[in-house]
Amino acid sequence: MRARAWVLLLAAGFALLQLASVTGRVTPDTRNYVSYALTLGGAGMRESAAGTIDHYCGSRAATAERKQSVDVVRFRAPSPAARVAEECRRELWRKVDRRLTAGRSGGHVAPFASERFQRIFEVRPGYPLLLTPFVAVFGVMWGVWLASVLIAAAGGVLAFLVLRAVRAPTPVALTGQALYYVLPCGATAMRPMTEGLLLALTLAALWGCALAREGRVRAGVLLVGGALSALFTVKHSQALFLGVCLAGACAVVAVRRVRGGEREGREPVQSWVRAVGAVSAGAAVCTPALAWLLHYPASTESLQDLLTDHFTRPDRAGPWPEFLRLEFRFWVEWGRRQLTQPLFPAALVAGTWGALRQRPVFGWFVIAGAFTGILNQAGHPDITIWGDRLIVVAWLLPVLGLPLLLERVTAPRSSLDVVSAS
Repeated sequence: MRARAWVLLLAAGFALLQLASVTGRVTPDTRNYVSYALTLGGAGMRESAAGTIDHYCGSRAATAERKQSVDVVRFRAPSPAARVAEECRRELWRKVDRRLTAGRSGGHVAPFASERFQRIFEVRPGYPLLLTPFVAVFGVMWGVWLASVLIAAAGGVLAFLVLRAVRAPTPVALTGQALYYVLPCGATAMRPMTEGLLLALTLAALWGCALAREGRVRAGVLLVGGALSALFTVKHSQALFLGVCLAGACAVVAVRRVRGGEREGREPVQSWVRAVGAVSAGAAVCTPALAWLLHYPASTESLQDLLTDHFTRPDRAGPWPEFLRLEFRFWVEWGRRQLTQPLFPAALVAGTWGALRQRPVFGWFVIAGAFTGILNQAGHPDITIWGDRLIVVAWLLPVLGLPLLLERVTAPRSSLDVVSAS
């Protein structure tokens, strides 16, 4: 009961802190998700556009007002909120009216951009579906904020549950929950976009792996399969990445077991590895097949979106060579920036050390889940995309690995002997 109270206290404290910024977190992609949620709730296309534009432009106006209030030159000037909101509404309505007049009234997303670009969001119903009841009951502003708070708070709780599932002491698991909130995971999960759900579902899959590792194979496999299925509706490429990475972790564990790397009973290890590996490999195979059957945008369409600035320029005749050149240059620049501020690489190294040192088997699954963030960033090598949100899943490695480094300080020696082989 005391542990549950601390978990709820941490989640509630995080939620209360988010009242400091109810507005001002929107991004251009937020418009598509909010519009999708409104149409799922029964709104017409123009009504959906109106609610979305009011929310988006109100958030931009609040951000402009905050920035000016601390501008050393302009802080004495009148608030720009009304002007920014009006200009934003006028610009967005101009685009929407033009496209609605041209017949762009189909689908679930108001026509803020080209049809090809909107199609990318049309195939991501998971997050808008979750937003729909909140928006219907609390309105757009408070509904989006409340949904974001619950998603972000749930991610921290899942981090706690993952660590407890691998028999980490309660203080260690609470440390993982707190790290989730204070590291970029918490801030990114609060943005009204898909990243919060990606983080939570990845943690749910890792929780399933941990349960299977501890003998609850059926529950664990169901949880892994459910998380991968839900992830398909949120962002199907991420479901593919996680399926491939978890299958890879199962392969590594199996190979190490065959070579005598682990000294445990043979059959329990092999059974849970086979079960999790089968579900993960199934997701890796079925995700692209189902996306093809549903006529989802192909990888070449994603490349064109990247290289043509969201289809505002002509398509590239040979996108793959250009993409690979951009990929190389991106990681060179990314690495240079990390060397000047090496907190992230240091956290990854320390998290890897903690995960593999304290949980040599489960640590590979933690690394696999975090590596999907690297793959997601590699698929979008754009250094300007809203900070580090694309790679944010990689922060799960320090969230889960760093607390395990504390285990030798907080856990008795006898407990360490029991869990050291896990």
